[in-house]
Amino acid sequence: MSEEPFVPLESVAKHFAVSISTVRMWIRQSIVPSLKVGGVYRFKLSEVEHALRKIHGEEVLTEPPVGAGVQLELNFSPDEDI
Repeated sequence: MSEEPFVPLESVAKHFAVSISTVRMWIRQSIVPSLKVGGVYRFKLSEVEHALRKIHGEEVLTEPPVGAGVQLELNFSPDEDI
């Protein structure tokens, strides 16, 4: 049986259908385990999933910690909103 490979940040974002900024927030808040090699983060998807399931079950992700950045999503149409 082969060991699970480490994947880059972009693969984590794609796998969980979130933005790269969200994965970076998870790293800053120590929500997901990561390995930093040469300034680049690497992850095992199974470990990230386990961490997210554990935290989601404890409802830690419902509100960001005090001082945490807030990510806003803006949807506008240049033709309609100008």
